[in-house]
Amino acid sequence: MSLQRIVEAEKQYGSGAYRPRPIALVRGEGARLWDVEGREYIDCMSGHGVANVGHAHPAVVKALTDQAAKLWTCPGGFCNDRRAELLRELVRIAPDGLERAFLCNSGTEAIEGALKFARIATGRTRVVAAMRGYHGRTMGALSATWNRAYRAPFAPLVPDIDFVPYSRIEAMDETIGEATAAVLLEVVQGEGGVIPGDGDYLRAVEALCRKRGALLILDEVQTGFGRTGAMFACQHHGLRPDLLCLAKAIAGGFPMGAVLIGPRVGLLPARVHGSTFGGNPLACAAAVACIRAIEADDLPGRAARLGIRLRSGLERIDAPDVREVRGLGLMQAIELKTPVVPRLASLADRGVLALPAGKMVMRFLPPLVISEAEIDEVIDAVAAVLTEEAGDG
Repeated sequence: MSLQRIVEAEKQYGSGAYRPRPIALVRGEGARLWDVEGREYIDCMSGHGVANVGHAHPAVVKALTDQAAKLWTCPGGFCNDRRAELLRELVRIAPDGLERAFLCNSGTEAIEGALKFARIATGRTRVVAAMRGYHGRTMGALSATWNRAYRAPFAPLVPDIDFVPYSRIEAMDETIGEATAAVLLEVVQGEGGVIPGDGDYLRAVEALCRKRGALLILDEVQTGFGRTGAMFACQHHGLRPDLLCLAKAIAGGFPMGAVLIGPRVGLLPARVHGSTFGGNPLACAAAVACIRAIEADDLPGRAARLGIRLRSGLERIDAPDVREVRGLGLMQAIELKTPVVPRLASLADRGVLALPAGKMVMRFLPPLVISEAEIDEVIDAVAAVLTEEAGDG
């Protein structure tokens, strides 16, 4: 199909929930993407942080292909070899104290599950979440998402959600009470503008949760599996969450999510939650292959090294529109003084695909297999867009 026919078909038959760019991506390999017209791009999106091991990673392709010839689906009422293997692997690589996992299909499902598990474990109802936090768009996850533009059309949402400023421990201290089931935080706020959390603050929140009987839920849907320079971002700060929400990069691009569970939650009551497709053998096979590839190639270490290279290059850009560069590992961003969407279009014209994080923030989430040369190409393209457009102005 031509680009025009693809765009027209999506416009005519799609739901309208998305407003896609007029680029039809049809192939990927490593940190590169190609559109239907054969144009090549450096991918700094990774499908919103999904393709950490790169596109079409051979080990993930083989795992999916081999499993597809054996068994695709297996309900949770039966055991399965691939599921058992993945559960063991997740607990092995998990932050200290997490000893079980519930498998689902996406990040927002992981958040929904964690909220339910916190309520059932504590017998409490209230949840404390952060301003600028983003946790998904199903009703429970949306209720804990700060952006009113997402929430307002669907009010009334799930009640008993308290929002406090991020990184202000005094506000958290004032809000966590006897009715608080859990505190839900991102270690790095992604959609909210790529804002890394301060370690002292996050550890203080954990201590408050322990003191007052609330659970700590960490949302690592975007930061998990090496993205920030550690397998999980909470490991930078020595955190021990009670529930850890994962998805995106868990299976190398195949849809999957998980909630890792600590002893303060323990073994869940039978039938308290479920998922038809959660933990299916295809997803589990892909996830095991993905985890092993991340470890074999030390992709967290690579993200740490190349994140420094990307950040220092972005910081060297001398353009009047740049307000701040920030991030952690290969999760980096430039905050501008003007809207970012036109700059993203110009960047795509130069062969680099990046993401917004709010109206003024340009976000970079490349596959962790990206090369140093590709990082340098990205920096040069961003510099050209920001400096040339400043000159045109």
